[in-house]
Amino acid sequence: MEKTASFEQQLNFALRLFVLLTVVELLNFISGRQLNYFALVPRELDQLLGIFISPFLHGSLMHFASNIVPICLFAVLAMQYGPKCFWQVTGFIFVVSGSLVWILGRDAYHLGASGMVYGYFGFLLYAGFLSGKIKLILISLAVGFFYGGLIFGVLPMQRYISWESHLFGFLAGLAAAQLFVRRRL
Repeated sequence: MEKTASFEQQLNFALRLFVLLTVVELLNFISGRQLNYFALVPRELDQLLGIFISPFLHGSLMHFASNIVPICLFAVLAMQYGPKCFWQVTGFIFVVSGSLVWILGRDAYHLGASGMVYGYFGFLLYAGFLSGKIKLILISLAVGFFYGGLIFGVLPMQRYISWESHLFGFLAGLAAAQLFVRRRL
């Protein structure tokens, strides 16, 4: 496993992510949610860019607030696998989860960082055990203990929540762990 970024670098990244998402949320709020027209709409060619844009958009301040802490926390925890692995995992989750929602999701506007949250969640749950390293296994156990209830978000329980983003993010995170984390003895 490669060397991890320093704690200061990890916090710096989390702060930049926080600022980026907050600035986009403020612009979206001020514009009356006009940016949400760039969200992902399955099987609509003119909304294909939504795969890359929609994770930065949120439907409300409450939606934004529910994603901002876990996305920043999970990103820092995923950085424990090293910068190269972190970026591979992030890119993989971003593209795979968004693409699967675009191909298989129901006809609706899908937006928000929760696909990435669930992707990191799936990755963090599984990757520690694949690595065989005590520190990373403890992270997997802590994420499972404190955030295990997220698993119910992959079920179609509420009409206006993109459970598809949650499900495909989670599955992409599990696949990313399998692809990018190797056991080191």
